[in-house]
Amino acid sequence: MLNSAQSDWSGYYPDKDELRAAVWAVLQQHRVSLRDPVGHIPTFVGADRAAARLATLPVWQQATVIKCNPDSPHIPVRSRALQDGKRVYMAVPRLTHARCFIELNPDDLRQRQITFDDAAVARNALTCGRLVAFEEMQPIDLVTVGCVAVTRNGGRTGKGAGFADLELAILRSFDLIQPETPIVTTVHPLQIVDEARLAMHDHDWALNWIVTPDDIIETYSSYPTPAGLNWDTIRPEQYQAIPVLRQLQAQWCDRPSSRA
Repeated sequence: MLNSAQSDWSGYYPDKDELRAAVWAVLQQHRVSLRDPVGHIPTFVGADRAAARLATLPVWQQATVIKCNPDSPHIPVRSRALQDGKRVYMAVPRLTHARCFIELNPDDLRQRQITFDDAAVARNALTCGRLVAFEEMQPIDLVTVGCVAVTRNGGRTGKGAGFADLELAILRSFDLIQPETPIVTTVHPLQIVDEARLAMHDHDWALNWIVTPDDIIETYSSYPTPAGLNWDTIRPEQYQAIPVLRQLQAQWCDRPSSRA
């Protein structure tokens, strides 16, 4: 039986549902997830080492503004970004606020005597950081995303909600990321699967780098980068729950999407 987190988002792409279930099972079998991974971006053993390895990449070192996902395995990534003096943007869960990103500014946190490790925890970020509208955000140099499964050629899938791809499409619509903005993730090696098992769709954003506790993989991805929002993929519940979608539609669409 699916748990509530899994059933909320299953059924849109059955092949990806099966792949996620298989990866979660393998992680449980090998006891490399620090909590029940089902329905979640897995909190894997060695996430801190993967974050440290990520920080050795030139694309990391050159970035001053980073978009991070709010999932637990990327707490070390967010903490390391703040330690390295980078401004961090993290999405509000499910994008339900009009100001749907949280800004974590290391200088501000330091002045307020808030530790970077504390601010990096998603449940603390709302009080430690500042809610910002897209118009208040700075251009993003590097994107980190949470993944359940990845392929060496850049394919990825999250937990099935579609928020990572939606966030990136919205950021692209506001010119805050560009087609060449690098996209990275940190995962356990057991989350890397054969290319044939993971189908990518037109609205999916591919990875440029995959970092594990012991390895760095440049994907040389040939998947096309989405140009922005694809209104045909917006589900009615997303349109109703996410204010920025209605804002963008009012600005750039002549009529509501047939799915809205």
